[in-house]
This record gives sequence, structure tokens and C-alpha cells, in this order.
Amino acid sequence: MSKTITLSCAVAVLLMVTVAVHAGDIIAGKARSASCAGCHGAQGISSNPLWPNLAGQQAGYLVKQLTAFRDGSRTDPMMTPMAKPLTDEDIRNLAAWYNSL
Repeated sequence: MSKTITLSCAVAVLLMVTVAVHAGDIIAGKARSASCAGCHGAQGISSNPLWPNLAGQQAGYLVKQLTAFRDGSRTDPMMTPMAKPLTDEDIRNLAAWYNSL
């Protein structure tokens, strides 16, 4: 039983560390989102029905989509150039910001 408890604790710690490593900085994401606000709104709510609302989106979804735009596996004439200069950290931070709204 002691080995089971020790193993369970080790797995729990590993999961917490993994989440912390992948979590973005909300404040840095808010600062980085200035260039997004023109289309997606300052608080992630778009005034144009052609552009999606980002407020409250799941961080993992936003990371996946921004990474796809940046790397070219998903293309859009407006989003691809916006995503190209983003670093992995920028993407995590933006995802954390929009998820927090």
C-alpha cells in the first residue's frame, strides 16, 4: 500500500509541474493581445460576425489554432501573418489571457 501511495503522489506532482510549465502568463497575454483587439475586440468579443470571439475559449484550443496558423498547417489571409511572429510563449500567454475572460 505504501508503494501505491508514493506512486500516486509522484504522479500528482508530475501532473502539477506539467500544467505549470504549459500555463501562460495572463498579464503578458493581455499586453500581447493589443494587435488582436482590432478584429477580436479588447476583451475578446468581436464586433464583426466574421471574426470569432476569443473570450472564454479553452486555452488548449487557442494554442492549437494559433500554432497551426503560425506553422502553416492552417491558413487564413489575415491570421497567418498575425501568427507568424508569435513565439510559443506568446501563444501560451495569449491563450491564458483569452481563457481568463
